[in-house]
Amino acid sequence: MESTSPVRLEGELEPGLSRWLWLVKWLLLIPHYIVLAVLWVAFFLVTIVAFFAIVFTGRYPRGMFEFNLGVMRWTWRVGYYGYSALATDRDPPFTLDDVADYPALLDVEYPEQLSRGLVWVKWWLLAIPQYIVVGILVGGSYWGGLVGVLAFFAGVALLFTVRYPLGIFDFVMGMNRWAVRVGAYAALMTDVYPPFRIDNGGQEEPVRPAVEEPA
Repeated sequence: MESTSPVRLEGELEPGLSRWLWLVKWLLLIPHYIVLAVLWVAFFLVTIVAFFAIVFTGRYPRGMFEFNLGVMRWTWRVGYYGYSALATDRDPPFTLDDVADYPALLDVEYPEQLSRGLVWVKWWLLAIPQYIVVGILVGGSYWGGLVGVLAFFAGVALLFTVRYPLGIFDFVMGMNRWAVRVGAYAALMTDVYPPFRIDNGGQEEPVRPAVEEPA
């Protein structure tokens, strides 16, 4: 079968988006930003502990993995509602758990074994080219990078036409997908190096069986 990323990021563009709500979502999201600021400090500390666990055991402790995955899920739902996509008007839930009926999904396949040697270099040396690309894609602020610029254009389109351009949505999803793959790799959650490509669209491409050559 074709290889696929262990990181899965999806989003469903909801119909009937408000033409003006995106203008005040920054205000509505303040409670989430406060909680996430604390959670990301915990994420960093947990990742340090996981680093040493991988060095000595070759495994990422499952409870720590699920916690960090939960922080990433929460962040993605907030970004999807907010200025990483503006693709839903449904309030993000305050939870680390997966929420099946929410239009934004993020999952990372749990690795049963991780390289003890690779953990020393993948989060800084090997990821440097990825950091450069992700810095361009997502920047460092709500409207930073290409993602923020295109989300802003989508908001303007909503304001005047009440329609979210599908081409912008697909590209925004592809850039977010790349960034999340890099984030999971840098957080030691996978040894699979993120591909240098933008997989556009709301849904991940299904894994297709390889075509066998006739004997």
